[in-house]
Amino acid sequence: MRILRKNLIKEEKFQGREDDIALRFSREIYEYGLPHRAVAVYMYLSNRANKNKECFPSVRMIAEDLHLSKSTVFRALNDLETAGLITREKRFRTSGGRSSTLYKLKEK
Repeated sequence: MRILRKNLIKEEKFQGREDDIALRFSREIYEYGLPHRAVAVYMYLSNRANKNKECFPSVRMIAEDLHLSKSTVFRALNDLETAGLITREKRFRTSGGRSSTLYKLKEK
């Protein structure tokens, strides 16, 4: 889990930055008892989130970047939503077609 190691290093480097959800949750995320797939996906989303704690990567992109299957990513997203760590919002193009989902990170 290279992403998790990078976040632990980043956390040591930037300790005290209260506004960065990725840094604050890099260790606390383990207290939720989530499967490793959910931890990896949460850290991926938190690393890509903007100042409003929102991001919209496609499931395909998450799966490719983390070397997981799309179905594993869907299960991880369900785990995170059930734990109350994210909300998902469907997005649509002006033509009516589907776009990638908007993920909003929440603090518990």
